[in-house]
Amino acid sequence: MAEQRWIFSLLSILLVTLRFECLIGKEIKVPVGIVLDQNSTVGEMAENFMAMAISDFYAANDNYQTRLSLIKRDSRGDVVSAASAVLDLMENEEVQAIIGPQSSSQANFVIELGGKAQVPIISFSATSPSLSPAKSQYFVRTAHNDSFQVKAIASIVHAYGWQEIVIIYEDTDYGNGLIPYLLDSFQELGTRIFCRINILASYTDNEITRELNNMKNKRRSIFVVHMAATNGARLFSLAKKVGMMGEGYAWLVTQGLSILLDPVDEKVMMDSMLGVLGVRPYIPNSEKLKKFKPRWEKNFSSNRKLDELNLFGLWAYDTIWAIAMAVEKTVDNVKSSSLKHNRTGQSTRINLEAAIGISSMGPKLLKSILSTSFQGLSGEFHLAKGELKPKALEIFNVIGNKERILGYYSLNGVLSKSLTSKDKFKQPLWPGDTLEQPRKLRIGVPVKTGFSEFMKVKWHPETAEPIVSGFSADVFREMHKMLPFPLPYEFIPFADKDRKSRGTYDQLLDQIRKQEVDAAVGDITVVAKRSLFVDFTLPFSESGVSMVVLMKHDERDNMWIFLKPLSRNLWLTTALAFIFTGLVVWVLEHRINTDFRGPPDQQFSTVFWFSFSTLVFAHREKLLGSWTRFVVIIWFFVVLIISQSYTASLASMLTVKRMQPTFADVKEIQRNGHFVGYQSNSFVKDFLIKQLNFSESKLKNYSTPEDYAEALSLGIHNGGVAAIFDEIPYIKLFLAKFCSKFQMVGPTYKTDGFGFAFPLGSPLVSNISRAILNVTQDKGKMDIIERSNFPDENACDDQIAPNSSGSLSVTSFGGLFIITGLASIFSLLIHIMKFIWFHWPISNTTHHPEGISFWLRILELAKHFDQKDPSVHHDSRVHPTTSPAATSVGASPDHNFDDHTHNLSRIPSQGAEVVARYQDNQNETTATIPPNSP
Repeated sequence: MAEQRWIFSLLSILLVTLRFECLIGKEIKVPVGIVLDQNSTVGEMAENFMAMAISDFYAANDNYQTRLSLIKRDSRGDVVSAASAVLDLMENEEVQAIIGPQSSSQANFVIELGGKAQVPIISFSATSPSLSPAKSQYFVRTAHNDSFQVKAIASIVHAYGWQEIVIIYEDTDYGNGLIPYLLDSFQELGTRIFCRINILASYTDNEITRELNNMKNKRRSIFVVHMAATNGARLFSLAKKVGMMGEGYAWLVTQGLSILLDPVDEKVMMDSMLGVLGVRPYIPNSEKLKKFKPRWEKNFSSNRKLDELNLFGLWAYDTIWAIAMAVEKTVDNVKSSSLKHNRTGQSTRINLEAAIGISSMGPKLLKSILSTSFQGLSGEFHLAKGELKPKALEIFNVIGNKERILGYYSLNGVLSKSLTSKDKFKQPLWPGDTLEQPRKLRIGVPVKTGFSEFMKVKWHPETAEPIVSGFSADVFREMHKMLPFPLPYEFIPFADKDRKSRGTYDQLLDQIRKQEVDAAVGDITVVAKRSLFVDFTLPFSESGVSMVVLMKHDERDNMWIFLKPLSRNLWLTTALAFIFTGLVVWVLEHRINTDFRGPPDQQFSTVFWFSFSTLVFAHREKLLGSWTRFVVIIWFFVVLIISQSYTASLASMLTVKRMQPTFADVKEIQRNGHFVGYQSNSFVKDFLIKQLNFSESKLKNYSTPEDYAEALSLGIHNGGVAAIFDEIPYIKLFLAKFCSKFQMVGPTYKTDGFGFAFPLGSPLVSNISRAILNVTQDKGKMDIIERSNFPDENACDDQIAPNSSGSLSVTSFGGLFIITGLASIFSLLIHIMKFIWFHWPISNTTHHPEGISFWLRILELAKHFDQKDPSVHHDSRVHPTTSPAATSVGASPDHNFDDHTHNLSRIPSQGAEVVARYQDNQNETTATIPPNSP
């Protein structure tokens, strides 16, 4: 039995040996080129990862017929050297694929050679978006495209509320390739790029330091850095020296530098990069990776630069596995594969193609690589459109020589604490070893001595920290809660060392232009001149400028109050109308009504008596003429309306408490040259000079509501002012304090109210404006803010709504005066024309051969007018049945003697004699009629 067992064992060993020798004899060597910068950290690390990948792959797949034969070349960090190495591999080694080159700039040229020779160029480290498999069929990227990280970086910037950043990048294909994608991503989220700093490869430390100091002087503190490891370590070392790695600064690095943070010198990381944030591809902690890590650390424990796993190394490892799998799939083509050389042609291009040949295996190998997928050390290896498809990015924070994972960015654009939750990522440790978020918004606030209800600044007695309160500050704080992102801020009072105001509001806003502060919050009015150098948010207060004046005493105490119902002009107009109407009635009634005849003084008094007696309808004269009655009826209507209006207005004045402004018209103040006041440091001064044309010498400034009250109370004759001009919110506050002693009068001049100020082009303006709308449109919140800062407007019991004027004006009765005036004039004209027609004297050639002059005729008419009309006998006191005068000339009482006179005056030879006899008879008749005859 023992012999049999020994013989069986010997035969088994022999068979295994024979099988192994047979397998070795069937192995097919496939040459694959590797072009790396062997003196770089990535190059040295990648070689070791690929060596372990070859060993691990064929240990797990010892039955494969193919074996990769890796042929290395050194690119020496140079594009020309990399291209020369690729040409050498294609021409002399006839490689079927090339891994590398290492940098994006080298790969950008080499992939053209790969396309001509149909040899796949496979890169695990050229991540620039400027390289695209879509542009070159034979370029394969077994790494993530850098463009994937830009949305994650922009989301981090937005999450921390940074609205303005500085981008620092290196002047290489790798550095320049990502910038357009970053700009587009930041623009989508409304982040402003303050500037871009391009660090040339030729820059000395002094030149880089100068760029950093320039940003420091401009108070820029948020930086996004896109650089390779060597240049990045140099940048942070210099930033540390100039004091830009301390409190108040924030640095965010892209994955190119993030991936290589581990191999960077420990002292640089500890001293220069504390608090830096970074993004890099997420590596799942798989079982395969867990088993690989101890073996890696065991083999390279003596090398500090290689004892930690690195994503570029993991991608290099997975790249070898992918090529080995793809080669095995195309084993049938491997035996006959070669580079076919074309020797025809003489041009440089044809000679180049002839030198490198065309791979017959390349197209099928490329197709096989693109379709290969497996679970690698870096996660799932799956190529989409010639690139490694990403899963997620992790966000980390440099703390000493270690890193702390803060959260993740998933493909759906969500930042979270973990890939399985939506919690916010962890709080980082910022530069300066602080948990307080950098880049606080420095907000300038005005220091006021009056109207502190709008903005009040005081200092803590122990810490000397400013304490800011008031309506504007409360609106800002409430708005701040509405923002969709965190926005740290600090209030910086615009004050000198004595804690007094440093100047006007315009000077405060100028601090924004000078970049001394980032914004201004307070009762700052939005005006056109200021918008030239700052951007304002939407206003959050009432708008407009008006004036406030002193109120007069209660008119009920005035002994002349009975004159107040009508204005001065209306009194004068009414009096003239009375007199005019009386004169018209006298003219119409003088010849026919004995009540309107007599001595001149009696007639004069009758005119006035009749006119003014109609006011109370107490006239005793009877009117005989039809036209007179027409005039008086209309006049009665006018008198009735005026008297009723006067009575109502006077009753109102005597029963209602009424305060009148001392001035109601700006032009009246200007015309009389009175002084006016305005609030100190306000734009209202320029408004009064430029818009209302006040002389600067007539302006006085005041600071507090008490100053306003004193100046207005002193008045125009005691060193005070006629009016105070200010914005409506201030006037309302002033009136709420002093109740009915003062009044806002005159027109309201349009302004845009209070707003918050930011630099021109600031992306914060739109976000804050939307938040302000949410606050101002919430009546409950605004009521709470107003009640906590302003006194109750209804606190004064004696505050009465004032009237701008208590007197009735001429305009109110203009239509009535026109109607009665036209009626009187029309009646008067008819009467005069009729009188002239019947009594116009005609020339008598016998007595007046030369004729009667015009003025004599007028005199004759006047004499006729002064005589009583003999055809009318009605009297207010006597009612005769016949007229002796009429009988004496043979006239009937029913006939108008004027008609006979008129007819007689038309007889050429006897007209003058008849008129003369008529006048003599009239005089005789008048003289012979007893006063009391029937």
